[in-house]
Amino acid sequence: MLGEVGVERDELVIAERVLHRLAGQDRAEVEAAVAVAAVKAQVAGLAVLLIPHRGDDPDETALPGGYRKTLAVVRTVDGLVQVRTVGEELGLRWRCAGSWSRCGRR
Repeated sequence: MLGEVGVERDELVIAERVLHRLAGQDRAEVEAAVAVAAVKAQVAGLAVLLIPHRGDDPDETALPGGYRKTLAVVRTVDGLVQVRTVGEELGLRWRCAGSWSRCGRR
């Protein structure tokens, strides 16, 4: 009888250790998720992400639409990519009249 009580006590000690380990892992996962959460801010009255959040497994669908469009353009270009090329593909037209100080949208 006393032996059975000792065995049961040992099983409870092991179960307690497992629970503490699982709780620690869960806390670590929650803290990691908070660390990579997107941070939003207001710019000119619009909600924007300060920096697109990243995780261990990057998912492009988490990026704003403009970022996804830019990535799609960059993937279609063979070799080096110029900012002007990306802008034109996205429908952004710029002109410069003589110097950079006089550049603007067309």
